[in-house]
Amino acid sequence: MENKISEKSSMWNPWHGCHKLSAGCQHCYVYRGDSKRGKDSTIVTKTEKFHLPLQRKKDKTYKIPSGNLVYTCFTSDFLVEEADEWRAEAWEMMRQRQDLHFLFITKRIDRLNECLPPDWGTGYDNVTICCTMENQDRVDFRLPLYKAAPIKHKIIICEPLLTAIDFNGALGTWVEQVVVGGESGKEARICNYDWVLDIRRQCIEHEISFWFKQTGYRLLKEGREYRIARHFQHSQARKAGINYQGNR
Repeated sequence: MENKISEKSSMWNPWHGCHKLSAGCQHCYVYRGDSKRGKDSTIVTKTEKFHLPLQRKKDKTYKIPSGNLVYTCFTSDFLVEEADEWRAEAWEMMRQRQDLHFLFITKRIDRLNECLPPDWGTGYDNVTICCTMENQDRVDFRLPLYKAAPIKHKIIICEPLLTAIDFNGALGTWVEQVVVGGESGKEARICNYDWVLDIRRQCIEHEISFWFKQTGYRLLKEGREYRIARHFQHSQARKAGINYQGNR
């Protein structure tokens, strides 16, 4: 993901809302934002931007320009059950816009096979599916499913990182990158910097790209807890200088 940040990007949220699934969902940023607006995050609704990839401006050009990286469904989960009736049309828009690259993150990789379009095969070239693994429990459950899944572009997301993680030697050329970050918000749980460094070590051993995306609000480093304001969490992670490019 980091090497794609310099690319032109767009946001597409075809539906909004989700129900909490695992430990990483406890302090969900979508729930936090919705609560300030008096909105119920558990209600999954189709948004007004549903057809955005195919929408055009007055001059007939697409609203999302060719070549953009499209961050998809970042206020929900693309594989959430409540969106089953809309997903086929969303896949079709991705298929039509081969000039775009779509990226979404899921905690529901166990639902992937029942949610794929008929022509998926081994995956669409223009779709990256990221899988969240926030603790060892979710690594043990999701990693084998994710590794076996028919996806062309895979990125592991350890965010919010809640425990030490051992990938048990399962990383390899099948995954393009591992992204790590702490938890944001005043109720954030601690992210231990030693956990971050150990994931980095595992990535380097397998020559997999590693990105320390952000520190989170509470970072434990060398026995001291740091509380880091939201607007410094990404810059402080960059200053650590531990990102690793890998060979993919």
